[in-house]
Amino acid sequence: MIIFPVQTPIAAENITPPSTTEIRGVWLTNVASGVLFVPWGIERAVNQLAKLKFNRIYPVVWNRGHTFYHSAVAKQFIGKETQPFLNIMHNGEDVLAKLTKLSKAKGLSVIPWFEYGFMTPPNSELAKLHPDWLTTTRSPNNAIPKTPPEEINNDFFGKQSWLNPLHPEVQEFTQALLVEVASNYDVDGIQLDDHFGMPVLFGYDRFTVELYQQEHQGKSPPNDPFNTEWMRWRADKVTEFMQKIYQAVKAVKPNAKISLSPNSQSFAYKYYLQDWETWVKQGLVQELVLQVYRDDKTNFLAELNQPAVKFASTQIPVAVAILSGTFTNPVKIEKVREQVKLVRDNKFSGFSFFYWESLWGYIAPESPRQRRRVFSQLFDAKS
Repeated sequence: MIIFPVQTPIAAENITPPSTTEIRGVWLTNVASGVLFVPWGIERAVNQLAKLKFNRIYPVVWNRGHTFYHSAVAKQFIGKETQPFLNIMHNGEDVLAKLTKLSKAKGLSVIPWFEYGFMTPPNSELAKLHPDWLTTTRSPNNAIPKTPPEEINNDFFGKQSWLNPLHPEVQEFTQALLVEVASNYDVDGIQLDDHFGMPVLFGYDRFTVELYQQEHQGKSPPNDPFNTEWMRWRADKVTEFMQKIYQAVKAVKPNAKISLSPNSQSFAYKYYLQDWETWVKQGLVQELVLQVYRDDKTNFLAELNQPAVKFASTQIPVAVAILSGTFTNPVKIEKVREQVKLVRDNKFSGFSFFYWESLWGYIAPESPRQRRRVFSQLFDAKS
């Protein structure tokens, strides 16, 4: 077992939110994006972002059961130290080390993004080698019920397996990855997102059931995954693990930011058992980048005005994740401009765009030159 030294989290009530430079971030992904898979892609991205006065990059380092850096932990538990094709395209060079070096030279901070959290494809080496690490639903063969709440993406969950965040070996593996990145790279923190939790339909695996029985005089978990006590018990266990992560990362890099990019508190708790408002209250998160992927202005503003968001804004820097487009959902640059203005008007700490390829790439509705001009105008006015 890997054992890390610990330190005590700072109570949120004692934190005074620092005045910070406006966060201007972007996520670098490995899905529908070639930026990490061509030798010149990273350097081009860093140069363009720096020129347009972006100041933060959230590069993916954990996705689909693979790391996107040279990982001794992944080698130990999975048998592969990095995503294979990535290794080939960069002739064995460590992509995170390269990205960090180039970014720091241009004044860009780097906060690696553990996008997949506890998700892993069912055919991944991780799932195959450690089937006892996976959590399950009550349905046969881990199938999603035919009539779940409509908010749950049935197709998506049906294609993914979920590591059990309550299982001690899953915790050891996950914590080791986070500490490895914080220890070995010149990064400014680590970022978790909405996949760092347990979908509410899950938790019926043998390990979790037996743990629940141990703490409930032999009583089994309720059949209803939305049972209030059953939800709270699982969510609190995830929070306990978050406390361990905070302590472990801070022990190796005290100034590292623990960044989180969740959905709204109500959605995150109800469907992912991710009680991030409590994490903020306990001082376990130093930066929040709230996912607000809404086209409608009214809905966008409603997300910004949720009580949990207002509270977090009094404690830590809170930025807003803005959708700059996807391959199937291109976003016009005027919509991006409008949402940046709304974020600024509501006194948030900044924004981050999902994702790099849609900022001014081939999937955008306007030409790259048109879109870069708008970003230049937005950032020059506020430099």
